[in-house]
Amino acid sequence: MTTDFRLPDLGEGLTEAEIVQWLVAPGDTVTLNQTLAEVETAKAIVELPSPYDGIVATLHAEAGDTVAVGAPLIAFDVDGEDSASDASTPAEGGAAASAAEPATQANLVGYGAAPSGGARPARRARRAAGTAASIVDTAVLEAAPHDALPTGPVETVQGERPRSTPPVRAHAKQLGVDLVLVAAEVGDRPITRADVDAYAERVAPAVPSPPTARPAAELDGERETRIAIRGVRKHTAEAMVQSAFTAPHVTCFHTVDVTETMDLIASLREDRALSGHRIGPLVVIAKAVCLALGRTPGLNSRWDAEAGEIVQHHYVDLGIAAATERGLIVPNIRDADRMSLIGLADALTALTETARSGRTSPAELAGGTFSITNIGVFGIDAGTPILPPGQSGILAVGAVRPQPWVHRGDLAVRQVMTLSLSFDHRVVDGAEGARFLKDVADVLQEPGRAMLMA
Repeated sequence: MTTDFRLPDLGEGLTEAEIVQWLVAPGDTVTLNQTLAEVETAKAIVELPSPYDGIVATLHAEAGDTVAVGAPLIAFDVDGEDSASDASTPAEGGAAASAAEPATQANLVGYGAAPSGGARPARRARRAAGTAASIVDTAVLEAAPHDALPTGPVETVQGERPRSTPPVRAHAKQLGVDLVLVAAEVGDRPITRADVDAYAERVAPAVPSPPTARPAAELDGERETRIAIRGVRKHTAEAMVQSAFTAPHVTCFHTVDVTETMDLIASLREDRALSGHRIGPLVVIAKAVCLALGRTPGLNSRWDAEAGEIVQHHYVDLGIAAATERGLIVPNIRDADRMSLIGLADALTALTETARSGRTSPAELAGGTFSITNIGVFGIDAGTPILPPGQSGILAVGAVRPQPWVHRGDLAVRQVMTLSLSFDHRVVDGAEGARFLKDVADVLQEPGRAMLMA
């Protein structure tokens, strides 16, 4: 029978998704939980697993199309009696799968039980325009000198598509690097951006340079470029407009001497026992924020207009703004207030690496209670950050700069940073906002003060 699989509810109130790429084509035989496509929501890129064992009959959308939740996505020919059915929700998908007698209930959106027998089926090779993925013998790559590595077309055989994320694939395409060649070197693990860069640098003479932008005079008279508003950019714009025109923002600034914090970080980095942990200024600031929120709970609250209540959180899910190739996202460190400085360092490292690789899930982007945005990494001193919807405070961290400073009655060159705190004036009054900012600044100025606030 022919069965339609509809785009499932991806959670977090998301109503649509864009098809990034199909990993199957009409006529392909697929297995339960095999990845069918990568779709991009307003928050993350998600892999869609197959709810059936069967043959792909029709793709109802093309790469680049935006599909609404509940709309037909792909049709399957599955074993069973000749009758049509639909799979649109986890419950319905389970019923249809039962009719087709698959191994177990469908695993939608990458979550849930694997097929019986334990291991999840290996991803099937992506079919591309009449060819299969290129496979090169690893032994040949290891034995050949770098200038002898294959750079042109190679013999193709049926095989598995190299494991990587869409941003990494786009980066490799820009550099002219064949991911199959990189996969032969890195083995079974997913290919990272660093792997692509290392390969491109090693075979630089053989890899064609990416095309340079043409001068405006050569663009056939075109004087502007139009870019579709979708994905993360669309979600960010809607959220910021909603926040800016709903919550009355107030921003206050405080410039603080962070010399002792920078000295502390330098000493921790010299400690061999801590060599496996990346402790930087943002980690110490995150710890200071968690301590300060315990003393000023209004900053760790949200305004619930429907209930007519202010909801105070007794935990800190700390949002960290991250600039990625897909745009600005704010993943969260769950229960950050319960973590040690080392725990925060490891969590921040994992969060950053996941965000840069494009693997941040929608669940990791939802439910933050307070956020930090590091504008200092761009050399900026201060700003007026907009609150993420549902939060009452966000702290912008400026660049650390050596400046003349009065220290213990004398003029000295000290390491100085400006903190910018925006807060919702419906929830937080000026005095509470000022106390929070001073608490954070006190810890950064004298890290030992954290002992008094713990």
